[in-house]
Amino acid sequence: MSEFLTVSRADHDRLVSAAYRQRGFSEDESAEGARLAAEAARHGIRTHHALKALHLDHLFGSAAGGCVPSAEIEVIDSPFKASETWNANRKLGQSVAYRAIDRCIELADEFGIGQVSVDNAFHYLWGGGYVMAAAERGYIAYTNCTSALAEVVPFGGKFPTLGTNPHSWGFPTMDAVGFPLTIDWATSTVAMGRVQALKREGKELPPGAAVDANGNPTTDPNEVAALLPFGAHKGYSMCLLNELYGALIGGSLPTIRGRKAEAPADEKTSTTFYFQVIHPDAISGGDFAKGRDQKANLTKVVQDILGHGNEKCILPGQFEAEARKRSDEAGGLHFTAAELAEFNELAAEIGEQGLTEI
Repeated sequence: MSEFLTVSRADHDRLVSAAYRQRGFSEDESAEGARLAAEAARHGIRTHHALKALHLDHLFGSAAGGCVPSAEIEVIDSPFKASETWNANRKLGQSVAYRAIDRCIELADEFGIGQVSVDNAFHYLWGGGYVMAAAERGYIAYTNCTSALAEVVPFGGKFPTLGTNPHSWGFPTMDAVGFPLTIDWATSTVAMGRVQALKREGKELPPGAAVDANGNPTTDPNEVAALLPFGAHKGYSMCLLNELYGALIGGSLPTIRGRKAEAPADEKTSTTFYFQVIHPDAISGGDFAKGRDQKANLTKVVQDILGHGNEKCILPGQFEAEARKRSDEAGGLHFTAAELAEFNELAAEIGEQGLTEI
């Protein structure tokens, strides 16, 4: 018997949109917030669906000045035709991210490659959702961001000075495997959203994922004070990359990011985003073996990787594709009973009809 209950996506989107509107966000922003949350749930991303998004907004967003409903994006003048830099003015992160990935695609169509960097941003939640959508349209896409808070201890250190800082890539492999390969991870061993989900479900963390307030290892989600990078020095380096991108864009110091009350008056506390989209034709050498074209060669390469006894290996994005199939076949989105109870607490708070199993 499945631990998940199925709810209508339309009802989900209605409730989540209403929650955003109740906080002052525009119709477009509310719809985009609900869209990303629904796609996360549809693809089995339990750490970045609506409950995480609305919780993040409550703690650090519209209620705390970290996110400004109905803010306007400012495009900064640039001499580089395939590049744009945006001042998001703390607009809802999901709204900014959808616009940024679409703009990168427009630039890639014209120049072969397009990039958009975003300053003064607010967390965009699930980066994989944006690159996956671009990959499904036939592009190679990448994004990284600096997280809302510094919650990760650097390798060999003891104090959290880094964000969970995710990286997300999407590749157009629908012809090769039936879904876009989506490489998407936080650079901590687990995301803080995973800690919150385990706390909600009364479950423990894996060993080596977190430390308590005294810097001691813990598997109790209620005792977590900071997270550890995955892969020791390798994950730490990947985590550090986002902070370096952020520094060059104009981002804040990691240890005061998201902590406006603690920051000096002349320091920033906002996050940064980076997006890049490549048109596959722009990187084609054209010299494919046995007369194959680019798509056929991509398929052959993936088949070679999965051959030779490796047929049961998991591809990045496969779990998400399988979760999406289950959701679509069930005709809705999957949540646990604990998650559904939390949604209905939210509904009662804002005077909306709750969610029920279909």
